[in-house]
Amino acid sequence: MSTTLIIGASRGIGLELARQAIAAGERVIATARDDAGLERLRALGAQALRVDVAEPASVSGLAWQLDGEKIDTAWHVAGVMCSRADAHQPPTQAEFDRVMRTNVLGAMQVMPQVAPLVEAARGRMAFVSSSLGLIGEAADDHTWLYRASKAALNMVVASAQSAYPHAILVAVNPGWVRTAMGGERAPIAPQDSVAGMRRVVAALGAADRGGFFHHDGTRPVGW
Repeated sequence: MSTTLIIGASRGIGLELARQAIAAGERVIATARDDAGLERLRALGAQALRVDVAEPASVSGLAWQLDGEKIDTAWHVAGVMCSRADAHQPPTQAEFDRVMRTNVLGAMQVMPQVAPLVEAARGRMAFVSSSLGLIGEAADDHTWLYRASKAALNMVVASAQSAYPHAILVAVNPGWVRTAMGGERAPIAPQDSVAGMRRVVAALGAADRGGFFHHDGTRPVGW
């Protein structure tokens, strides 16, 4: 039985990843930061761990909670949205720190804890990003702080790949999904986005290391 780890699985895309992985017969370890999220994961049949990626002390305890594990597939889903402010409105220091701490620092703290366990299984580690972080596709300044955080995340994944040669690291774009973050107008159902991302990650090969993929399997031009 393969082992799947999902960081940030209390709701939305992360919770749907847990559902589909369990339905596929995978052993699932998943994290949430509060009691309600942990209970939802346990109800699905996942092994639930308390982790808040925005808190370094919480992330630092992840390695011992996973001691001895080999992770076939790891998903880093945890992230936050910011205000919709554009480049005419500078973010406050508090908002900048909240978004960058969660979306970028969180991933950078999780990776050294998890990537060696993925390497041990010759597995894959996918970081849920966004097409809004693609510099070549920056057509406007809408949510520019969020865009900056996802661009940074994409670089984190691409640059870290060389440190973990026995794992495949990628960034994946789920699309505009109907979740609490994406809103009700989003055109993609969580089930469809997650099913697509799972297919993409399952099909990864050595040539895909450090890459960026959309949930339908396509890649940005020039990536």
